[in-house]
Amino acid sequence: MDQDVISVRQSIKVFSEKLRSGALRGYTGRPIMSVCAIGIGGSYLGPEFVYEALRFDSVAQTESHMRKLKFLANVDPIDVNRALADIDFEETMFVIVSKTFTTAETMLNARTIKRKIVEFFNAKVENSDSAAALKAHLCAVSTNHTSTDAFGIARENVFGFWDWVGGRFSVSSAVGLLPLSLHYGFEVMDSFLKGLASVDTCLTSTLE
Repeated sequence: MDQDVISVRQSIKVFSEKLRSGALRGYTGRPIMSVCAIGIGGSYLGPEFVYEALRFDSVAQTESHMRKLKFLANVDPIDVNRALADIDFEETMFVIVSKTFTTAETMLNARTIKRKIVEFFNAKVENSDSAAALKAHLCAVSTNHTSTDAFGIARENVFGFWDWVGGRFSVSSAVGLLPLSLHYGFEVMDSFLKGLASVDTCLTSTLE
């Protein structure tokens, strides 16, 4: 396996385990119990389908107990409100998924969420540090570090993927692996990846 792929997977494993264990917490010190993934097209559909497929798996159910995973793709303000309806900003990590960090719909929603994070903590915390609040509640799947830096996302909270990862297959990259590992745990998603690999092997053997 490509060493870069292994490195990203390891980074996601460490990040997800820190968040789920409570070692990594929100701006006010509360544990992160909710994740909202912001993307569109292949950056949204694949991860949501896998989320739905695993919802009633016994192991995945146990690992995601008391946790929430939401997806935001539509730029309609009603959809933004739907995604935020039952989550607490103090306990939520927002995952912005855009390879170039320029996708119009995704970035419109990302800017909306960024503004809401700042407004929430300004109202909640006296002398709130907006930069620190954003770093505590934002992560990204992207290759454009210049733009993620400017947006206020900590460099260690940005996970990359590559041009050869097509949208329809991106669920097995950081696009799907990051939000789903935060929700279900890395071990569940590692089993999912091993299952994909076994299907690939079976199909290759059949075609030969």
